[in-house]
Amino acid sequence: LAAQIGFSTEGWVLVDTTVSNTLYQLLADAQATEHGESEVHAIVGHAGCGKTATAQKYAAENKNAYHLVCSEYWNRKTFLLELMEAMGLDSSGYTVNEMIRYIVKELKSQKCPLIVMDEADKLSDQVLYFFITMYNQLEDYCGLVLLATDFLEKRIKRGVQNKRKGYNEIFSRIGRRFIALQGNTYDDQAAICQANGLADPRAIENIIDGSESDLRRVKKLTKANIKKVKKAA
Repeated sequence: LAAQIGFSTEGWVLVDTTVSNTLYQLLADAQATEHGESEVHAIVGHAGCGKTATAQKYAAENKNAYHLVCSEYWNRKTFLLELMEAMGLDSSGYTVNEMIRYIVKELKSQKCPLIVMDEADKLSDQVLYFFITMYNQLEDYCGLVLLATDFLEKRIKRGVQNKRKGYNEIFSRIGRRFIALQGNTYDDQAAICQANGLADPRAIENIIDGSESDLRRVKKLTKANIKKVKKAA
């Protein structure tokens, strides 16, 4: 399952952090455990805070949880094809309308499914409108999460202010609020370095000072420092 959804640590040890613990719990809240308890969340956090890795981990560990990493080039059909693939459904020969009906029917047959639309800020308006359709047809049956940087919050609120089509409907369906992830602490970043084999306190401090709390940067610098230590040995 992990390989199918693209979840891989590539030899990198994942560590529970402030962001990952908070996001994991929010995803669990959205998925719920009983019919009728599913939630809809819009969750935002800065680039590199660990959103995608956490969502991938959650999907790998929880039944009926589907994680999509959205892209700018997706149109409506591409979005549905990606969702059907994540759900393990055969998409051959279906029209867009048929795919929607198939997906909704399948999700309603499952116990407490969850769809996480990661990097949702990259979606075009036409694809983002599918969020409204899915909410309307799956309310109380399926948890829905929009996961993105704060650009999505700015985009939606600006669209509401400018009375752009669909934006007030989207804002309403997420409860007119965005949940902001607070970011990882110094100790979170130090624990990541240490768990992956870096013991030098000064090197760790330099990495954290230069990372701007971006865990991709922490990973890159940690690997570089470990490589340097191995060469010197």
